[in-house]
Amino acid sequence: MNYFISDDLLNLNTCAEIIAYKLEGAKENLKKQFHIPNQVASCYLDDLLDEADVKSIYAAFPKKQDMLQLNDWREYKYVGIQIDKYSPIISEIIYAFQHPKVVKVISEITGIKQLSPDEYLYAGGISLMDEGCFLNPHLDNSHDKDRDKYRVLNLLYYVTPHWRPEYGGNLELWDSGLKNQCRTIDYKFNRLVIMMTNKKSLHSVNKVNYHLSRCCVSNYYFSNQPVDSESYFHVTSFRGRPEQKLRDIILQGDAMLRNGIRKVFKYGIKKSHYYRK
Repeated sequence: MNYFISDDLLNLNTCAEIIAYKLEGAKENLKKQFHIPNQVASCYLDDLLDEADVKSIYAAFPKKQDMLQLNDWREYKYVGIQIDKYSPIISEIIYAFQHPKVVKVISEITGIKQLSPDEYLYAGGISLMDEGCFLNPHLDNSHDKDRDKYRVLNLLYYVTPHWRPEYGGNLELWDSGLKNQCRTIDYKFNRLVIMMTNKKSLHSVNKVNYHLSRCCVSNYYFSNQPVDSESYFHVTSFRGRPEQKLRDIILQGDAMLRNGIRKVFKYGIKKSHYYRK
């Protein structure tokens, strides 16, 4: 079965059909990857879409000047969430990952039932990282924007052509905590990464050291039940890298403070990062 999407036909339904088909074909291998014991549950699939179409997605990415810059001790990146301001191709590929056929096969791969994609793209959407950008080790926010459902999966789709691992921008999974070596999933063109998010899924992105733009399409899936046996709540909680002792102390205090604020003020004290339709 061969698919190709011409530039004028890049659309949600066609992309979703291809994604679901590719995931279904690799389902057994992805299950084995995802369920390896004693690690942050994760798997990845390469060559998801036709290369020409992925290059069209990359070309449609906005410039960083048209995105929101996040730059502090926790992270340095650019994010785009108000996607109606960008090329329609961006919304088509984002929401292709929310199509029921795609959600169904991802549920079968991960074993997580009753998955709900997030039409409001809370902390999702698109991101861009160029030279100097990074994400320190962190746990993703445990819930959706209304704190009604648990965030359980993170889908990352990489679309920058000709990227090499030595350029940085690779996903790091701290399977055994910050006192042990992390496991790396390299950033690679046309690669989809599926990662569980819970209170143990510590992950980071190492610093980009090349002048290309590392572009990523992000989606989160939610569920009424946590993937762990017990209920919990936490804000996005950053840590310092093993060599960043002082930063680690500061970031742990920062996380505790923000977590306390969110327990008092359900929606926090600053504007949430989600798509306002």
